Amino acid sequence: MAQWDALVDAALARLEARSLLRATRPIALAPPPAAPETFAGPGPWDRAAVEIRLDLGTLHKWLAEGGETVEQEENLDGNLILFSGNDYMGLSSHPAVREAAVKAAQEYGMGPRGSALICGYTTYHKLVEESLAELKKKEDCLLCPTGFSANMAVMTALGSISSLLAVGRKPAEDERIAIFSDALNHASIIDGIRLLERQQEALVFVYKHCDMFHLDFLLSSCSMVKKVVVTDSLFSMDGDFAPFPELVKLRRKYGFLLVIDDAHGTLVCGENGGGAAELFDCENDIDISVGTLSKAAGCQGGFIACSTRWKSLIQSRGRSFIFSTALPVPVVASVHAALYVSRKERWRRSVVWRHVQYFASLTRVDITSPIISIVVGSEEAALRAGRNLLRSGFHVTPIRPPTVPPNSCRLRITLSASHSSDDIKRLVDALTPWLPDKHAEQSYAAVSKL
Repeated sequence: MAQWDALVDAALARLEARSLLRATRPIALAPPPAAPETFAGPGPWDRAAVEIRLDLGTLHKWLAEGGETVEQEENLDGNLILFSGNDYMGLSSHPAVREAAVKAAQEYGMGPRGSALICGYTTYHKLVEESLAELKKKEDCLLCPTGFSANMAVMTALGSISSLLAVGRKPAEDERIAIFSDALNHASIIDGIRLLERQQEALVFVYKHCDMFHLDFLLSSCSMVKKVVVTDSLFSMDGDFAPFPELVKLRRKYGFLLVIDDAHGTLVCGENGGGAAELFDCENDIDISVGTLSKAAGCQGGFIACSTRWKSLIQSRGRSFIFSTALPVPVVASVHAALYVSRKERWRRSVVWRHVQYFASLTRVDITSPIISIVVGSEEAALRAGRNLLRSGFHVTPIRPPTVPPNSCRLRITLSASHSSDDIKRLVDALTPWLPDKHAEQSYAAVSKL
């Protein structure tokens, strides 16, 4: 992508000329302890990732949503199996992850408290960035406080190219960046895009969800030089993948910058857990890969895997990175351990995908990932289904507007390596009245979130 490399280099040169180029200076901490213990199969700690308890007051309040009368003497104890979290690999309760956080807290407390560019960046942060860059097959990586802030930082850095190269004036329309965004992209991408529009740094074109014909049409109709396509890799509400083979073909045809949010694919997809791009064998075609550490990694934080030049630009112009306090050292230590466990305990990925196949075989529902969307239609129907599952001992939160469009309310179910086959069988039994062939409200229109 020589064109984009030249644009970023020109923007960096402007920053350097104005003494605005920033870089992190890691505070030295002792290296993490020896490699943690890993295991050949599930342990009792895995159940802690999916077995939860609600107090009876909270339980009755939930059951009363939608105006339903709740009998106080209902035989409910508050013990539930969690099927609505994002801890796909079950790493949040792993002994190595717990011990890493505890040891780092004992040694350093929360670590230096400040933004990464001031004093919050340590050699622990650097180690995790190096691990993530290797995982994502990228030259470099930038650790962020959250996945939301990571997407915001990428978007604002992108927009800054237009402003920096315009030199002291608002960029003309043909100097702005043309951003092509999937209609169902995550809110963090959308908020970043809206900010660029307001600052007159970008023009936005929304293409129909995963519709490559529409995207091709929009790209061919756009005369702007600086084109970016941004998409979720694995969509959080529908559980479907972006059409990577077609995206790659279009990238080669139009030369756009391809940015993906691999929040739900990282560690789950691909032989090595490299994410959706590894699964579709197109890692070299992804220019910037954003991700989170609060889902399959079972911890907290976000990251941006990219080239070193892009990292320099983002850490100099990405406001949500610059003005946020860096992740605490114990959290970073737990992430480092989680990434190690993910590499060693590959069986966890296999279990997740076996669960996907098992759920599909029991329900005859066509699913492609551990995110399963059972669309029930109205808000009332979704609340009723959620209460039914709650009484059956399952925590499945009904998803309603504004998270999803009206009349596409759903049960969003997620599968984890910590679930057992029996958990899934009992869930499917409880789900039977709400499966697609059991109710009338099956279809809905994909409405843009922008």
